[in-house]
Amino acid sequence: MSEAAKDTGAVLIAAFEGWNDACQAATNVVRHLVKRYESREIRHIRCDDFYDYQVARPMLCHVSGRTNLIWPQTTFYDIMLDAGKHIYAQIAPEPNYRWKEYCSQSLAIADELDVNRIITLGSMFSDCPHTRPLPIAVSDGDCQCEGDRSYNGPVGIPTVLDVAAAQQGFAHSSMWVSIPQYLGSDECSAGTMRLLDALGKHIGFTFDTADLKQKAEQWKAQASILVRCNDQLHDYVEHLEHDYDLQQKAEAEASLGAPQAEQLVKEAEAFLRQMGN
Repeated sequence: MSEAAKDTGAVLIAAFEGWNDACQAATNVVRHLVKRYESREIRHIRCDDFYDYQVARPMLCHVSGRTNLIWPQTTFYDIMLDAGKHIYAQIAPEPNYRWKEYCSQSLAIADELDVNRIITLGSMFSDCPHTRPLPIAVSDGDCQCEGDRSYNGPVGIPTVLDVAAAQQGFAHSSMWVSIPQYLGSDECSAGTMRLLDALGKHIGFTFDTADLKQKAEQWKAQASILVRCNDQLHDYVEHLEHDYDLQQKAEAEASLGAPQAEQLVKEAEAFLRQMGN
C-alpha cells in the first residue's frame, strides 16, 4: 500500500456471489449503490483463470437482434456518493480457482486506486427471526466480533481477501448479516439495508435506501404469512424471538459493566451456540 493511500481514506467494498451471499443481500449492496449513485466501471479482472464455467456459467443475452455471451467477471466501480465523497466497489462471482492469485490481483488494483481500507460484505443463513432486526456482525482489523473468535471451519473468498489485505498492510473490515434460514433463497432487501446501515456508519455517510424499504416490508409481510400458515414454523419462530430478546436484554445489561450481566451474556451466547449445533 502506498504512502498516498494512508492520506486519501479511500475505501473499497467487496461482495461475491455464491456461498457468501445468502439471498443476494451482500452483492445487492453494490448493485444498489451502482444504480442509485453516479458510477462508472474502472477495472476488470480476466475471468478465464479463475472460473469453472460448469459452475459459474456464461449467460446468453439478446440485444438489438444480436446474440451475446456474458462471461463471469470481476468488475470494479468508482461510485460518487456526493461532491466530496466516493467509494470503490468490487463485485464478482466467488472464483473457483487460484484464490491467492485472485486476491493478489484484487489488492494490486486497490493499491493502484490508493485505497486505504478494504471492507468485505457477506450474508449467511442463520437461526434468527424475521420479526426482529437482522443480526449483523462487524469485525474491524484486530477487533473481532464474537462469532469470528469462536468460529472454526471453512471460509469463503471474503475471509481470504481479509487475511490477504491484512498481510499487505491494508486496513480491513468485514460485515456479515444473518438471514433467517427458514425463508429460502428469495432476495432479502432487509439484509441489504442492514449492511448499508453498517457501512454508512463506518464511512460516515447516510445512504438513500427509500426504494429498499418498501421491498423489505414486502419481504417481512410475506414471511409473516408463511409463518401463520404453518403451526410448527410458528412455534419455531416464537422460540427464535425468545432467544433473540434474551440475548438483547443480556447485552443491554452487560453494557452497564456489571459482572453478573457479563456472565449472563456469556451464558446466552453459549446457549445459542449449543442450539446452533
